[in-house]
Amino acid sequence: MKIKDLKKNNLPDKPGVYFFKKGKDILYIGKATSLKSRVRSYFSKDLINTRGPMILDMVTLADNIVWQETDSVLEALIAEANLIKKYQPKYNTKEKDNKSFNYVCLTKEDLPRVLIERERLLEKDKYQAVYGPFPKGGELKEALGIIRRIFPFLDNDSVKKNNKQFYDQLKLNPSSQIEYKKNIKHLKLFFQGKKKSILSSLKKEMMKKALEQKFEQASEIKRKIFALEHINDISLIKKESLSYQNGFRVEAYDIAHMSGLNMVGVMVVLENGQPSKKEYRKFIIRTRSKADDIGALREVLERRLKHIDWPLPSLIVLDGGLAQKNIGEKVLKENKIKIPIISVVKDERHKPKVILGERSLSHKYKELILIANSESHRFAINFHTKKRNQKFLK
Repeated sequence: MKIKDLKKNNLPDKPGVYFFKKGKDILYIGKATSLKSRVRSYFSKDLINTRGPMILDMVTLADNIVWQETDSVLEALIAEANLIKKYQPKYNTKEKDNKSFNYVCLTKEDLPRVLIERERLLEKDKYQAVYGPFPKGGELKEALGIIRRIFPFLDNDSVKKNNKQFYDQLKLNPSSQIEYKKNIKHLKLFFQGKKKSILSSLKKEMMKKALEQKFEQASEIKRKIFALEHINDISLIKKESLSYQNGFRVEAYDIAHMSGLNMVGVMVVLENGQPSKKEYRKFIIRTRSKADDIGALREVLERRLKHIDWPLPSLIVLDGGLAQKNIGEKVLKENKIKIPIISVVKDERHKPKVILGERSLSHKYKELILIANSESHRFAINFHTKKRNQKFLK
């Protein structure tokens, strides 16, 4: 298969799983943050160096690519594992020694623990449920961390700690064993790719609690529904297809306020793809008393550029649309500085929808841009919340 064949497919710029096929046979299954950019990477000139001769052989043999979109990268990771287990594609098993695959295992206890086991150590009879294979252990640990924030569960470490405060945080004290078993039931459904079933069940339960005037419990269920519908899986976005030059610095900016009150701005820094938290900066907005994101962004950028001791970035990422991008470029022009600016437009769920800016940069550094944008938003919200709480206490 050649790149000219790929152009016929019109792959979406969304997370999902993809299948390389020869006729009806599935040769390889993978997951992607962006189906479009990930599949395109298999047609790069240095594929043999980045993925090896076996994957090059697979791409050469393939005559078709199909795909399935998912709502999140987390769900793509789980779908990939389920599909590899179902179809056992030749090149997935050849690419990685079967014995080094990872599996999620649930113990047979009254309060089941959730563990990660390698294929070579796996004794399936010991467990009530086993999910996998997952090719990358690091990604699987990140995924479990995300799921655990929605459906708290026990693992070996938490059992060893036997700490009441820790159990209370996870809502696992003896009086809530029923809730824990619900969490495990929902976790099983999630690993089976049945998120819609979980949401339907939770929404019915929330309505029931509300009718019973158990509003605190209804509110907790509502939080879980929101978390499932807005999965925060930015930590799963990997930079495998990117190569960062030494000294490549990204600065990302965001503004936070509540109807103009307690308005703040932040700057976060990524050096060579990694957050450099010692260089993060906070700005309390001084020149705006009403809701004015554009004016606040101008103030933050102007104040930042006065610090000639701070190194200039290779790329600036702004949270917002064309208006934010325009004011950013205007401030740089006024200061006679040339740095490319990218802005990230969000949808109604506050998920990235469009990336505005030079197309070659937004394509090449997409994952890095999204990480920087997400980190700036997190940092801004935390700063704003802290400032608001301090003012309330006064």
